[in-house]
Amino acid sequence: MLALRLLNVVAPAYFLCISLVTFVLQLFLFLPSMREDPSATPLLSPALLHGALFLFLSANALGNYVLVIQNSPDDLGACQGSSAKRALCPPPSTHFCRVCARVTLRHDHHCFFTGNCIGSRNMRNFVLFCLYTSLACLYSMVAGVAYISAVLSISFAHPLAFLTLLPTSISQFFSGAVLGSEMFVILMLYLWFAVGLACAGFCCHQLLLILRGQTRHQARKGVAVRAQPWRKNLQEVFGKRWLLGLLVPMFNVGSESSKPQDK
Repeated sequence: MLALRLLNVVAPAYFLCISLVTFVLQLFLFLPSMREDPSATPLLSPALLHGALFLFLSANALGNYVLVIQNSPDDLGACQGSSAKRALCPPPSTHFCRVCARVTLRHDHHCFFTGNCIGSRNMRNFVLFCLYTSLACLYSMVAGVAYISAVLSISFAHPLAFLTLLPTSISQFFSGAVLGSEMFVILMLYLWFAVGLACAGFCCHQLLLILRGQTRHQARKGVAVRAQPWRKNLQEVFGKRWLLGLLVPMFNVGSESSKPQDK
């Protein structure tokens, strides 16, 4: 349990460090390396378009990250009382998290990178956090590949060029042909690639469970859920104004889970 609580602190710090390093590389390396086209208008310059797209992706990723932490699942303290009180909490939709030391409604899983449980209140923000983190990492990888290609005069036309980049660069780094800053960017390329694929996998898996109207905890325990149309399952999580929440990080977009329930 001590190791889990320590991981609950280290993982968010690790994510924030990666975000800070990514922002610094984008601002001080990738953007200055983009030479403006004299024939292009100032509004369509590559640096401006790249900066605007990266800010959009990173703002949505960090915005939903904050909302996942801020909008914690409801703590159903009554479920920890007597047997009569626990009977009011349906077992398929509640779960006691040992890391958070609380009972949450529609518990899905505990995310160590946010240091918080994922449940009915922050499920939509978690899915969007995974989506935009994946897009931001993969986009940063593409920008980094363009930077390395221009600096080291490397062609990535061959499909195996990216796979052989790391071992080749390590040997060149120890021989002095590759600078430390360039080697650091190459290492970040593989980190962005790994994090981007992992977040994309989490997002796809979570969307599949949402379409089925099931949480990860229920799927792991083999709990049967009531059958209803997949559109209704999506609406319960993403709300009626889902497009607004997709473009701007916000909490309440008219989802059923965010509405207060009558006692």
